[in-house]
Amino acid sequence: MSTPRFLQIHTLHTYAAALLNRDDTGQAKRLTYGGTSRTRISSQCLKRHWRRAKDEQAGRDDPHALQHLAGFVESYRSRDLVLKKVIDPLRDRFSQEIVDALEPEFQKIVYGEKAETGKKGKKSRQTLLLGQPELDWLAREAAALAASADSPEAAGKAVAEWRKGRNYKAMSENCALPGGIVAALFGRMVTSDPDANIDAPVHVAHAFTVHAEEAEADYFTAVDDLAGDGDADSMTDTIQETELTCGLFYGYVVIDLPGLIRNCGGDRDLAARIVHNLVYLIAEVSPGAKLGSTAPYGRADLMLVEAGDRQPRSLAAAYRTAVKHDLDRAVGALDRHLAALDGAYETGESRRYLSLAETPLQSPPDSGLARLPLGGLAQWAADRVMDAPDE
Repeated sequence: MSTPRFLQIHTLHTYAAALLNRDDTGQAKRLTYGGTSRTRISSQCLKRHWRRAKDEQAGRDDPHALQHLAGFVESYRSRDLVLKKVIDPLRDRFSQEIVDALEPEFQKIVYGEKAETGKKGKKSRQTLLLGQPELDWLAREAAALAASADSPEAAGKAVAEWRKGRNYKAMSENCALPGGIVAALFGRMVTSDPDANIDAPVHVAHAFTVHAEEAEADYFTAVDDLAGDGDADSMTDTIQETELTCGLFYGYVVIDLPGLIRNCGGDRDLAARIVHNLVYLIAEVSPGAKLGSTAPYGRADLMLVEAGDRQPRSLAAAYRTAVKHDLDRAVGALDRHLAALDGAYETGESRRYLSLAETPLQSPPDSGLARLPLGGLAQWAADRVMDAPDE
């Protein structure tokens, strides 16, 4: 078998009576494929739920959340990183005027020369992702400047001089994961400093239904329990309408293993642990709004993991012609398309899969295809990291 440079993860997930991902009008996101309108889940939505599988505010704490990994490094995404993580913590230690004098230059080092302070400045800034190491470095530098200044004027001059030649590279020196685990997986783009960009080794496609969209308007009311003298109409406090959809979604994720190892500072063990947990998250963590009224929780009906060294290719074309909303039909269509690709391109990927379907996947004899439970599949994927090339 070939050296595993890429992992490709294909999934089929079922959701019923849910509104998983909404557009700007509050309706389910859609796309047209093969002349058929499908329900869609954006890649941004999927990634957000995977990386926030541990979210105390939402009451979620998945045992395979990335935050539980040994070696996890936190990241924060905001337009207000400098104020909330660097400047405000200094106010209990130094005078308000000195701290305020530092802020403009620190905003510029993070958000670029045109960065401004205040509410107007926040709206004009790019939403950026910074890792805890970068924020810690900024906080240490800000504290040192504040401690050395005896007036706001001195602080302003000192920080302006200090910022000359300072950039993201200075923040990330001597740090294996400057942007944190999230940036190591999903990348980072900084328009004010291209050298701060981090290439994403995890590529996520928009998921879509393998069949035509199935949607209906849901008419519902809120009832005033204390209203009216037996008049049912007077008890209706509000009348609203939303959209509910059902679907069997095809999902696709690619992991560039050398890229992930590089973003982990060369730590293969950490990269392997990330892949292990990510397989669990992809299989088990559901996207979805309206949790309280739709309970949109599901697990993968099928997960196929491939390891190989050739350019990845989606299996979405298996559903260019929409199939019926039936798991076994969907698995059969995917299997036939995969066999056609194998016959045409002979790329020789190794494969393992889990499935709830009665229809099995077929594969060339030398691929060692085996049906595994999720734990075995996650471990198999993690083991491929140890065999991956450095570049």
